[in-house]
Amino acid sequence: MKDNNCIFCKIAAGEIPSKTIYEDDKFRVIMDLGAASEGHALILPKDHYANLMELDEETASSVLPLAGKISRAMMKSLDCDGLNLVQNNGEEAGQTVMHFHLHMIPRYKGGNEVIEWKPGSPSAEELEETAAKIREAL
Repeated sequence: MKDNNCIFCKIAAGEIPSKTIYEDDKFRVIMDLGAASEGHALILPKDHYANLMELDEETASSVLPLAGKISRAMMKSLDCDGLNLVQNNGEEAGQTVMHFHLHMIPRYKGGNEVIEWKPGSPSAEELEETAAKIREAL
C-alpha cells in the first residue's frame, strides 16, 4: 500500500532521488538530508504506515534486524563511538513526515548533543499507577 501524497513513499519507491545505502523488497535506507551527525540515515518501509502503531507484524519484525545490519556497517566504516536509533510517533513527539521511519544517528566522542532529556523522578506509586493504566489498555 502506498500513499501518493507521501514524500517518503515516493523516495522509497525510487520516484524521488536519494542517497540510498541499502535497498531490498521491503525497505530503502537513505542518508538524511537534515543529518544530525555524519552518517545519519533513515530506514523507510516501501509500504506506507503513518507510525509505529500502524506497522504490520512482518514489517515490524524486519526493522530491527535491518537496523542491526546497517549499524554494524556504520560502526565499521564511520569509526563512530556509538549510535542512536530514534523513532518518533506523532507531531508532539517530533514526527514531521507521517510515514514510519527509523533514524539511525551515529555518535562521535565530543560530538553534538543530539538526543537528550532531563530524567524525572516519579515515585513508586506513580510508576505503578501509570503501569496499571497501560496494562488495562493491552
